[in-house]
Amino acid sequence: MQIVGELINASRKKIREYIKEKNPEAIAAVAKDQHEAGADYIDVNAGIFVGKEAEYVKWLVQTVQEHVDTPCCIDSPDPKVIEEAAKVHKGIPLVNSISLESERYEKLLSVIKGTDMKVIALCMSDEGMPHTKDARMKIADKLVNGLVSNNVAIDNIYLDPLVQPIGSGDTLGMEFLNTIESIHEEFKGIHTICGLSNISFGIPKRQFANQTFMIMAITKGLNAAIMNPLDKKMMASVIAAEMLAGKDQYCEKYMNAYRDGLFEH
Repeated sequence: MQIVGELINASRKKIREYIKEKNPEAIAAVAKDQHEAGADYIDVNAGIFVGKEAEYVKWLVQTVQEHVDTPCCIDSPDPKVIEEAAKVHKGIPLVNSISLESERYEKLLSVIKGTDMKVIALCMSDEGMPHTKDARMKIADKLVNGLVSNNVAIDNIYLDPLVQPIGSGDTLGMEFLNTIESIHEEFKGIHTICGLSNISFGIPKRQFANQTFMIMAITKGLNAAIMNPLDKKMMASVIAAEMLAGKDQYCEKYMNAYRDGLFEH
């Protein structure tokens, strides 16, 4: 499981203040905590700063990578922001995100095509967010074929079928999970990713629902998630589920986590 640490996001009050102040020590501390907790990518988002987003995202990328040996997930729907941030990024970034929405697709495709950049591809089109597996798979097929035909390697594509709140419809959880399974059957070598906590929006005890849904998603093949790596119960659930799903050879990651005390929380 690849973990994208979600905490450096300007929608969070403290992070917004750190970015406005350009406080490198504070941002570095958040990045280090996530890296040490197991994040494979550090998400950087400054989307609320209209007119200054590119400046702030570039600063975030440079600040994070000065202190942590981890690639960034450059999180913006604006291709100009992605392009500017990629210029200062060391190594290969993950781009969040492209979709089949025509304007967004064409503009971002021009930035990532023919590069080594990895990209999150949202199963969303001009018709909006799909609710069924079949509708998601139609969008996924167009996204994958379009990206591959523009020299984006299949291994660099992270399909996000989009989690929707279970409170909005009883079938939404299983439609998402079945889409994950179908994607891995249809597109060998591709990755699946999601921001999983949407599933519990509007219901109590969200953490319990999120952990359970994560385990279910891993059994269907989910292999990346945008999440809070400092949530030790969730991280423990991820490691245990991957072991039980046969994705942890000789239980090595599980045993390392046990020795590190992760399961004591």
